[in-house]
This record gives sequence, structure tokens and C-alpha cells, in this order.
Amino acid sequence: MNSLLKRLRQTKRLLAVLGVFAIAGADFLFRVPRNPSRKDRAVWLQRSARRLLRALRFEVRQIGEAPPGGFIAPNHMSYMDIIVLSSVAPQVFLSKIEVDDWPVVGRFTRMAGTLYIDRKRRSDVARKEAGFSEVIEEGIGMTFFLEGTSSDGRDVLPFRASLLQPLIANTWPITPTYLKYVCEGGDVSQDVCWWGDMAFAPHLFRLLAVRKTLATIVFGNQRQACGDRKELAIELRTEVQRLAERAESQTAFEI
Repeated sequence: MNSLLKRLRQTKRLLAVLGVFAIAGADFLFRVPRNPSRKDRAVWLQRSARRLLRALRFEVRQIGEAPPGGFIAPNHMSYMDIIVLSSVAPQVFLSKIEVDDWPVVGRFTRMAGTLYIDRKRRSDVARKEAGFSEVIEEGIGMTFFLEGTSSDGRDVLPFRASLLQPLIANTWPITPTYLKYVCEGGDVSQDVCWWGDMAFAPHLFRLLAVRKTLATIVFGNQRQACGDRKELAIELRTEVQRLAERAESQTAFEI
């Protein structure tokens, strides 16, 4: 019986997710300007993310104020991080270039104004500085995951310093941020976090089976990027780890 209910829940939510993608496509076609700015795209992503979270029964709680522009540096556990973060404030994301080739997902990330980076080419960071500048000038946030990959959420991986160089050169503001998930009817490390060599499709079906998920976002204090990039990376990671303590009291939710 439990297995049948689980299958029904997965099927129902899969149909709901497909419906959200269809609505998002129509929304972009009819509500977003013909030559959209990055802010237009970010606002569209925010609307779409909120619909998707409802379909997946995600509840989002926020601690602290989302920064008014600048860069956001959170820990990274899942593709759901992007959906959760974009639901609370319009923002642009920096993603690995491989995502651009993903079926369906790649198309929607382009529609959202995502900037891509080739992590295999060290010079690609410098080439992306103009794109970073455009986002900052439009007054919206830009999120990048300095860990470089996702994890099971047990700890914050070391932050990569190379992405911080353009921020330091321009003294752009950056906000350390912590994400935490708690779920009912599932295992966060396996059913919400997407990491290691997990295949996307099987993981998605496990996520669809989770009854309810609470995502907590803790925004730290915004600061100017300056000094040595390696030291800044260490300081930001340390602050994100400290923010984890503030999230602990906000992880319970009513069934």
C-alpha cells in the first residue's frame, strides 16, 4: 500500500512539474518583453521557481534580509538550491558550461539569463567580468557556488578563490549565505541533495516521492570584496559555517 501511494505521489508531482515548465514557457513568451533585460529574466525565474516549489511541496523560510544586489555566496547541495534562492529575490546564476547542453533544463537556464563558465579554462573567469558587471549595474543579485560542486550537506566544502578576483578588482559587495534542508518522508542527503555520481533522473524521482521539504536560507552580512582572494575565500566559507548555527532553530515544521 505504501509503495502504491508513493508511486501515485511521484506521478502526480511529475505531472505538476511538467505543468510548471509549460506555464513557465508560456509566461516567458507572453509576459516577458521581446528583448528582456537580465532583471526581466530574473523576475520571470522568480515566478517560475515559486510555482515549482509549490508543486514539489517545498516550504522556504528566510532568516535575514536578501541583499539589494551584489553577489551571493551560498553553500551548494542540489539543483534545488537555484530554485529555492531565486524564489526569494530576483537574481542571476553562474553555472558550469555543461548545463547549457542539458535537455530542457539548458534551454530554461538560458531563458533565465544564466552566465556560464568553463571551469577547465582558468582564463574564463576574466572573460566573464563584463557579464558580472552588467548584472551588478542592473541592481540585481548574482549567485555563484564557490564550492565548485555540490555536497551531501554535512559540511561546507572549501571555497575556490579564482572566481573572487573580479569582485576584488571592482570592490563589488558579496553576501555569505547558508542553505539547509529538512524533509519528511525521505533522506535529505540522498533524496534532496544531488552530489557525487548521482544520476539526475533517478534522483528526481526520489525527490518527487518526498512528502514535504523545508528549505531554510540564512543571509549573512554583506561586505565589500577586497584583499587577498584566497584569504577572502576562507573568510567567506567560515562565515557560511557560522550561519549554519542560526539555521538550526528554524528547521522544524508542522506535518
